[in-house]
Amino acid sequence: MNKRKVCVITGTRAEYGLLYWLMKEIQADDALELQIITTGMHLSPEFGLTYKEIEKDFKIDKKIEMLLSSDTSIGISKSIGLAQISFAESYDELQPDMVVVLGDRYEIFSAVSAAMIARIPIAHLHGGETTEGAFDEAIRHSITKMSHLHFTATEAYKNRVIQLGEQPDSVFNVGGLGIDNIIKLTLLSKEEFEESINFKLNKNNILITFHPASLEKATAQRQFNELLLALDEQENTALIFTKANSDTDGRVINQMIDEYVSKNKDKAVGFTSLGQLRYLSALQYMDMVVGNSSSGLAEVPTFKKATINIGDRQKGRIKARSVIDCLPIKKEILNAFNLALSKEFKCVLQAVENPYGDGGASSKIKSIIQNINLTGMVKKSFYDLQVKK
Repeated sequence: MNKRKVCVITGTRAEYGLLYWLMKEIQADDALELQIITTGMHLSPEFGLTYKEIEKDFKIDKKIEMLLSSDTSIGISKSIGLAQISFAESYDELQPDMVVVLGDRYEIFSAVSAAMIARIPIAHLHGGETTEGAFDEAIRHSITKMSHLHFTATEAYKNRVIQLGEQPDSVFNVGGLGIDNIIKLTLLSKEEFEESINFKLNKNNILITFHPASLEKATAQRQFNELLLALDEQENTALIFTKANSDTDGRVINQMIDEYVSKNKDKAVGFTSLGQLRYLSALQYMDMVVGNSSSGLAEVPTFKKATINIGDRQKGRIKARSVIDCLPIKKEILNAFNLALSKEFKCVLQAVENPYGDGGASSKIKSIIQNINLTGMVKKSFYDLQVKK
């Protein structure tokens, strides 16, 4: 019996962390052959050459260079084009039976465009979500329309994928992938974590991850400066920064982090990437996670910790009661800090449930992609809600 060749594509450290257990499940299954293509930030020295972390766990079949030195809109558009050319060549060489992708980044758009034209069935993870402040929104829904199997994180997201015209029997609500990491990893103790980052925690501790809102022009510097001004006023507080992605204006934020940390070495430390183990271990000891990362909505609630979600980047996503939304204005951010640290809110946190489920997504996805009939899958018909009523 020929093994089903499943090609998993990853372009960022965060996405690889979500895909890790699914990749392990595929690797361990005798009926499946795992293929891996790395691209995007994984291959960039500026973002930590994180493909080396992947190589500790898996064999990488292809590395696709695509990131130009520019993070302008022109540079990113050229990167998308370069990536699509290389993905087409890689698929021709690897001959996968299925491509598996997660999320909404532009390198994944390139990967899926090439796979669709090559008539390779595509499985898309974490579709149906909305992020009204980023062009990820349009990319995510475009990937949904090019894909053939859909694995969503909530029932509402499943319904939205169907609303986009996908057949209900091709859409599966499996919950959030990030929760598998929390359950399966042995997290570091406080002492181990402090040693791993060479930094001592304080009475209060804040983890900061802030990315540009890609549909807003030239707002990253101003918004992040407002956050830094609010952080300046926090006493007896350790600050741990993780850097921005290779989005438009991502470099601006990363430069500001470097400058802030160099001036505040007694209370602040910054990382290009903490990696999954250190990142999730950190969440145990934080009072809050601050910024606009999807992780603040998807994983942090499982730890019953506060998330300060700044601005519009995650607007439209389903949120737990542990998430406090605020405008990217110093006064509003300070109010959110005060709320998160209040006794009343800490009582709220004790009863928080994560809307993205309680784990098991990876094994559910693996079982479906192993057993589903791929014959004729690339021929799709539109599921019209108007006709069905």
